[in-house]
Amino acid sequence: MVELFPFSEYWWFYLSFIGLVILLLALDLGVFHRKAHVVGFKEAATWSVVWIGLSLLFNFGLYSYVLWKFKQEAIAWQVSLEFLTGYVIEKALSVDNIFVFVMVFSYFGIPAKYQHRVLFFGILGALVFRAIFVAIGSALMQYQWVVVLFGVFLIFTGIKIFLAKDKPVDPEKNFLIRLLRRLLPVTPDLHGSKFFARVNGRTFATPLLVALLFLEATDIVFAVDSVPAIFAVTKEPLIVFTSNIFAILGLRALFFMLAGAVDKFYLLKYGLGAVLLFVGLKMVWLNQLFDGHFPIWLSLGIISAVLFLSVALSLAFPKRREVAADVGG
Repeated sequence: MVELFPFSEYWWFYLSFIGLVILLLALDLGVFHRKAHVVGFKEAATWSVVWIGLSLLFNFGLYSYVLWKFKQEAIAWQVSLEFLTGYVIEKALSVDNIFVFVMVFSYFGIPAKYQHRVLFFGILGALVFRAIFVAIGSALMQYQWVVVLFGVFLIFTGIKIFLAKDKPVDPEKNFLIRLLRRLLPVTPDLHGSKFFARVNGRTFATPLLVALLFLEATDIVFAVDSVPAIFAVTKEPLIVFTSNIFAILGLRALFFMLAGAVDKFYLLKYGLGAVLLFVGLKMVWLNQLFDGHFPIWLSLGIISAVLFLSVALSLAFPKRREVAADVGG
């Protein structure tokens, strides 16, 4: 399949997009969140609307450009739906990150007012790693056996989500955390919003840096699932990269909105498992049934319906302990 946006012709777009993202992040941290503070639900909801709005605005701009460039509305709609589907997939899979964020911040005792700063730099690291994964994926996905291999991997991951039991995250078992503790002493005390602190003439890593490193390592693991999942709906690296990044940009706001209610969506993990199963089957089998490309509008509909159903059922049938708590209250 011929790429609509080959890197050799659209390198300037990648650079411009990255520059735009850096500018947005600079405004976010340097202006709107210059002072450390607790991000409330209302502020988080407002930022969620802003990031989603910017994503949809970008998608409209992409649609308009493709319509002008190729003079075919069908191609423009295809590109627009592929971006939207990739965005929904990454947004849904990023909810798993939120569960991890909650446990990690609790484990390291990171106060709410410093959590935005940790997540901000986590996003910067994620931008770099996602760019690397997309570049590798775009090179490998040209081979059908690689597509099938990734599809099998996603199917296995989806099944694993259904069968795996919930267990607490233990950062101390993480290789990077153990390596950091060997290379640099870590102070158990917070030093404001600093990642490093000078104590008795020695440089120490603070719990903020340890939490940040663990979140970066976790994001790499999640990227192994999410990037191939988006390649299942589009072969355009530009769409994979931009939809992935826009979903990540809104992750912090989503975290502060849902951090206190993640347990209520206990069935969502099964919805995410079903999504990974679907996109894996799409890569291995379903695409071949539809002359190489399963209808993108149908993919978006199935994924959206599965996610909506898992959230709706979580709210309609809350966990027994939540019901008992409500009765006891």
